[in-house]
Amino acid sequence: MYSRDKHNRKSIIRMDPDCAICHAPATHSCDCEAKGLEAAVEQAEHRMMQSVYNEIRSWVRAHAQDYILEYFRLLTERRKVAHNEHMERLTATAYHYYRSPPHPNEIQAAQATLKRGIDEDWQSSVQRYPEVLEYFFGLVEMNLPPEDDPAVKDPPLSAMNGAARKTHRRSSTIAADSAHERAARSRRTPPPPAIERRTPAPPPMHIVGNPMAPAPRSRRQGGFRPPTAPPQSFYGFHG
Repeated sequence: MYSRDKHNRKSIIRMDPDCAICHAPATHSCDCEAKGLEAAVEQAEHRMMQSVYNEIRSWVRAHAQDYILEYFRLLTERRKVAHNEHMERLTATAYHYYRSPPHPNEIQAAQATLKRGIDEDWQSSVQRYPEVLEYFFGLVEMNLPPEDDPAVKDPPLSAMNGAARKTHRRSSTIAADSAHERAARSRRTPPPPAIERRTPAPPPMHIVGNPMAPAPRSRRQGGFRPPTAPPQSFYGFHG
């Protein structure tokens, strides 16, 4: 509190700090800190969550492939049953009227029809990947700790140097596969290479320097007072 006029009225002098990055006065309302925070969040997310994302992606991909391959197998089995019944009718008709096997052209036409049907079954199966992937991604649960968790209320961070002890990483909740599922996965037949090439892996994310680091001060600036030590507790305040 300071006296600001002849009537000795008291008012609060705002001491907002300058920008921690470009050192501009707070009255300039620059967005350096906001942009730096956003970049820092992305970098921390990449470092801490990329392995979790990879685990989820691998789990979802494997189960989606299993489902699509099984779906395709059921479609082709039904189509092959229909083809065999058609061939039996052709053979019975040929022996009934001509006492001979079906004409080669009829056999060739039936086989061509079977091949077109299998291609259609595979196409319709592959086109289901988006909905199947969304379904399995929807089964994944990401759990956030409650606000009263001691690790949230009092994080094990050093207020003096910002160093953090290694903490247990919270990962996604994915149920462990049974022995039967692991054995089935080891025998899984991968999809054709053409399908694999249609879903290339995303390019690696590059991590740049610390976006929250202050910009180097110009030599033309005058000297400045070293900052005082921060409070012992990150959430504490000592007037």
